Amino acid sequence: MSVTYPEVGATREGPLPAGYQHVTRRVRLTAGFAEAAEALAHWRPQHGAGLQVRTDAERVGLGVEFASGIGVGRLRLWVPCKIVWIVDRPSAFGFGFGTMPGHVEMGEEAFVVSVDEVGDVWFDIRAFSRPAKWWVRLGGPAAKLVQARVTDRYAAAMRSL
Repeated sequence: MSVTYPEVGATREGPLPAGYQHVTRRVRLTAGFAEAAEALAHWRPQHGAGLQVRTDAERVGLGVEFASGIGVGRLRLWVPCKIVWIVDRPSAFGFGFGTMPGHVEMGEEAFVVSVDEVGDVWFDIRAFSRPAKWWVRLGGPAAKLVQARVTDRYAAAMRSL
């Protein structure tokens, strides 16, 4: 199955595409690079943000499809995504994932853990999105608030390593 937006890979580098809401966040981590990269590879931001993850993959990988679930019990909303790019270098590890049909938004989000020249470890979040469902457009301010809260929780999950 394919993704629902044309700008595949736009979270990797360069400017985020126009016509979408943008999210960028950078937080310094106290964990070492290897520990942070391993946590990222095993869905730590999602789990730490209180999301459930459905996938057949034990760790992230190019082309892996997964669904994140937010909510509780029968009120859980599942949103399908696909990993569209990976970076795996000695100083950076991360991935970008895009929305698939059935997601309430359309766009892409990226998580990257990196180590800089002085040895500090960073967690970067970059995303662009816009509503894919009429009811998400209708709840615009609330949807933005939910997205900001989930982003905060992704960052907190990685900082807690």
